[in-house]
Amino acid sequence: MATTQAATATTEESKKGAKSHWFQTAFSRYGIFMIFALMLVVASFLSPAFMTKTNLINIVRQMSVIGLIALGVTGVIVCAGIDLSSGSVVGLTAVVAASLAQLPDYSMARFPGLHVPLIVAILAACVVGAAVGLINGSLVAKTKIPPFIATLGTYTAIRGAAMLYTAGRPVSDLSDGYNFIGQGDLFGVPTPIMILVLMAVVTHVLYSNTKFGKYIYAIGGNEQAAKVSGINVDRYKMMIYVYAGFLAGLAGLVVSSRIGSGQPGQGVGYELDAIAAAVIGGTSLSAGGIGTVAGTVVGALIIGVLNNTLDLMNVSAYWQQIIKGCIIVGAVILDQRKNRGAK
Repeated sequence: MATTQAATATTEESKKGAKSHWFQTAFSRYGIFMIFALMLVVASFLSPAFMTKTNLINIVRQMSVIGLIALGVTGVIVCAGIDLSSGSVVGLTAVVAASLAQLPDYSMARFPGLHVPLIVAILAACVVGAAVGLINGSLVAKTKIPPFIATLGTYTAIRGAAMLYTAGRPVSDLSDGYNFIGQGDLFGVPTPIMILVLMAVVTHVLYSNTKFGKYIYAIGGNEQAAKVSGINVDRYKMMIYVYAGFLAGLAGLVVSSRIGSGQPGQGVGYELDAIAAAVIGGTSLSAGGIGTVAGTVVGALIIGVLNNTLDLMNVSAYWQQIIKGCIIVGAVILDQRKNRGAK
């Protein structure tokens, strides 16, 4: 009899343990989406204006720039790195692209009399961003400087280069075609949102379904094992920083066209918001090789919903910064505990 009761108790405990494990697994995989859905419900109760079509589109449009940067930052963090220079890259690429998109008769044009096709300005932003990424990747891979220090140095240098390029002045009076990139829409969908969706799909495929992506996760998970297995670690580290720079350059193009002006001070603090979006979305700062594009996009949307809700409730901008900082710290603490539990 005692044996039967013990067996029954053991069976019940195993069932409870299985249910607990199932819940932990489900929350680990889909928790960020549950939190996002809960935020939408709460925000709709706090402000009737939140769930309007115009407001929801504005949230995604405003977060499209941070989302683009965060896609690249996700890959860098997955590879056990960090990129603090992306905000400065936005400022530099914004002024470079805008200077090539100025109307030819504008008296303050950076290159008077120069009139180039729109595609040249677009390519210039992407190439300049990728070039800065190559510098970052080379510093990290070849000189073995810690990524934090390497990108902190380029963060300062690139911001100075943007100021030098324009003598600290904004670049305005841009062509209609250039402004359409940030201000226009196709079939009722704003172009910045379309660009974000397109690059999110491309980045997901790149990270999940290509040799490049598999190697990036392998390097982040165990760099020494990746080397032993024959992966050229330095090359792939450089490549992920180049891709992150390319996306930051694209973000600079979008933000300058959205406001109709290229300013050397654009992008200040964007790198922190991008890192926050990646971390909130589940990309691990404490253990490499963990992170998804879908999580990062949702992380960016969570930041956007949070900012928008607090604005609708007339919460002070200072309090918004405090709340956002607390959320970031909380996300990192949860990440560390989860990784400890996994070990």
